[in-house]
Amino acid sequence: MNLTRLHARSSFVPRTLALLAGLAALQVIAGCSKAAPAPPAVVSVQAATASLQPLTEHITADAVLAPISQAAIAPKITAPVKRFYVQRGAHVHRGELLATLDNADLQAAVQDNQGVLLAQQANYDSTVKATVPQAYEQARLNVAQTKANLDLNQDIVKSRKKLYAQGAIPGRELDTSEAALVQAQTAYDAALKVFDGMKQVSREAALRQARGQLESAQGLYAAAKAQLSYSEIRSPIDGVVTDRPLYAGETATAGSALLTVMDTSVLIAKLHIPQPQAQALSVGNTATVQVPGMLHPVDGKVTIISPALDPGSTTVEIWVEIKNPDGDLRPGTAVTVTMAGRHVQHALVVPSDAIVLTTTGKKSLMVIGSNNIAHQVIVKTGIKDDGKTQILSGISAGQRVVTTGAYGMDDGTKVKVVPGSSADSSAGGQG
Repeated sequence: MNLTRLHARSSFVPRTLALLAGLAALQVIAGCSKAAPAPPAVVSVQAATASLQPLTEHITADAVLAPISQAAIAPKITAPVKRFYVQRGAHVHRGELLATLDNADLQAAVQDNQGVLLAQQANYDSTVKATVPQAYEQARLNVAQTKANLDLNQDIVKSRKKLYAQGAIPGRELDTSEAALVQAQTAYDAALKVFDGMKQVSREAALRQARGQLESAQGLYAAAKAQLSYSEIRSPIDGVVTDRPLYAGETATAGSALLTVMDTSVLIAKLHIPQPQAQALSVGNTATVQVPGMLHPVDGKVTIISPALDPGSTTVEIWVEIKNPDGDLRPGTAVTVTMAGRHVQHALVVPSDAIVLTTTGKKSLMVIGSNNIAHQVIVKTGIKDDGKTQILSGISAGQRVVTTGAYGMDDGTKVKVVPGSSADSSAGGQG
């Protein structure tokens, strides 16, 4: 038994020594690691250099093409269609006859009112040239005759008064002559009153009456001719007939469109954009219109910017004018319009993907220094277009900024610029 214990004690000693040696080795290793820390990690990124270059802001929106002008032509009378002179697609000119309605009754009314007009014209001519002058002349003659008779009787009374005073004639003769003078005076006053009345009232009233009857007849005749003209449907504009819903023989209803004519030589793309974007536009700005089915965009220009917001959508309506001389474009087509807005000739530009938001919501760039250390810089941005953003403050031309890999990067990170390297899946830009 003593031999067994001795053997166990002799095997325990080597194991203890081995354990102590292992602990000492670990302490040596730990001491070495504290003395020589591991180098910082290097992040592979893509970068770009901020540069000065022209930059134009472009605003894109969807729109629908509309004609520069159109007319839904509706008759003013209800009548059957007698004849159409055009078909859909026909090119027409302003004033051209497009259709006629049945108008036999209207032609009869014109003829009847024309006869009344001729009669009233003859009556007016007779009143002016014969009736009124003759009555006026007769009244003037009556005044002259009664005045002559009055003068004669005044002379007779004057003479007889002298004779009576001399006793040459009896008083009865003087009384008779004075009575005759009173009668002559009364006749003269009456004739003069008639003549004055004719000068002031009667003659003018007769002329006005005759003129009024003539003008009334003229008005009725003109109204009848207007009604007849309503049976002829003419185009108010130059354009193309786009709709003709009825056939000859069918009844056209007053107020309902019989034909539609559109002027498609110039089309308008009507679009609605937010107010901040509209403030960047001016009348006359250039635009391009992408039409489905066409390989190349069509040029246009901004012609109208609404001065008021649309009450329903709180957007601003913009009109872009497009020339369409060959008629290749059709009204009602949905298109995409790109308009040139603000332009900066010497803009400090960086890729939009380089801009990231800080935790406080500010825009920033990771600027790479000469030692390849990236530092976060708060910047102020301006206009942007086609993946490029203008920098107003924060950096200067020639500085390099991280474009891919900046998202979530800490300030002071060591970076390695690797052109064409793949970006981390969480990387992204905020424009």
